[in-house]
Amino acid sequence: MIHPPNFSPAKIFVMYYVYVLKSDKDAKLYTGCTSDLQRRFFLHNTGKVPSTNGRTPLKLVYYEAFLDQNDAFVREKWLKTGWGRNQLQKLLHNYFKNLGG
Repeated sequence: MIHPPNFSPAKIFVMYYVYVLKSDKDAKLYTGCTSDLQRRFFLHNTGKVPSTNGRTPLKLVYYEAFLDQNDAFVREKWLKTGWGRNQLQKLLHNYFKNLGG
């Protein structure tokens, strides 16, 4: 099999995730970025992430996957703006409606 220059099979499977968590304690949303979503979710719920410490339990309500880390960071930053929060509210409209909030 012929591969392009700088080809690395391991690199193909590295994904970067932008995620949104919802605190059951105060109903606030937290947006973050990671390459290991399961581990990061665990760290959030065990109080090891300062920004969400004391807000547990947290639920994963949304995520997006990216092949490029910079693309993921740009998306995370955008989702933290007013426009991004509005888009999340529209995307998750039924989820929030069913929660009564």
